[in-house]
Amino acid sequence: MIRYNYSLRKYNTFGVTARTRRFINLTSAEEAKALIIKENFDTNNCLVLSGGSNILFTKDYCGTVIKPSFDNITIEEKSSDNVIISAEAGLEWDRLVEWSVENDLGGLENLSFIPGKVGAAPIQNIGAYGAEVSSLITRVHTLSLENSESRIFYNEECMFGYRDSIFKNELKGKYLITRVEFRLKKSPVTFNLSYGNLEPVLQDKGEITLTSIRKAVIKIRKEKLPDPAVKGNAGSFFKNPVIDMHRYADLKMRYHDMPSWQTGTGQYKIPAAWLIEKAGWKGKKAGRAGVHHKHALILVNLGNAEGSEILELSNLIIDSVRSMFGITLVKEVNII
Repeated sequence: MIRYNYSLRKYNTFGVTARTRRFINLTSAEEAKALIIKENFDTNNCLVLSGGSNILFTKDYCGTVIKPSFDNITIEEKSSDNVIISAEAGLEWDRLVEWSVENDLGGLENLSFIPGKVGAAPIQNIGAYGAEVSSLITRVHTLSLENSESRIFYNEECMFGYRDSIFKNELKGKYLITRVEFRLKKSPVTFNLSYGNLEPVLQDKGEITLTSIRKAVIKIRKEKLPDPAVKGNAGSFFKNPVIDMHRYADLKMRYHDMPSWQTGTGQYKIPAAWLIEKAGWKGKKAGRAGVHHKHALILVNLGNAEGSEILELSNLIIDSVRSMFGITLVKEVNII
């Protein structure tokens, strides 16, 4: 279905008002391929939009927005220990996690309740509670927006990094992801409970299972994070910065309470939320945009904010943190 001068407000979790010159909803990979052949898209004037949970529109989009809505799950192969499944790009991410837990397949449970669609997961290399989706992805199926050719990217070709991939860099806007394959573990007996307060929450739930882990993650996220349907947001707005040991030692001398995680490469990851809160931004408002009062990493639409207002707030925070700590925060959200 093709629509013109179409509102994108319900297609971005910030809930900002923006329109696109043309909006195309795709119901299958075959339809997507046929459309690309017919349209001969200019990739500089074309945007693939998944769940809109990691995007900030600062103005109307003058090109074509393509939204994949196909959402099937298929079991591709099985072994004694693992199952390879594929999920189509338009599937709600948390529906996939729910399905995997219901089928006693381990790996995705720590990534419960992350908003968005499957097609965006490898682009962003989504992660939470000590897990990253890149460790589970085997292959990413795509269509070239330039010539409609099918291409499969194996895990190592995706150049995954911290909230990063080849699809965010040199191949940004070049491919439409149609489905993603994951290797999940049958009847897992070991779980990833090392991050944050996940294990303490689980101690109150008795036996540790995929279901109890999923429930604990959802409970923690609901307590900490605002519901986009109530208060527009895109989750974490900034990446956690990584600094070298010299910068770390200097800051630790000045801020003894500074939390950190050693990355294993002689570098340290510092929570961006701590930096922002220490700089005095937690709960602060700037016009119709603000910083969430429970989690400083989340910028929120306080009511009818324009995307430009939220962007301006983010830049003020970057300047403030840089001035105080000498660290430049990097936006995790894609700015359009």
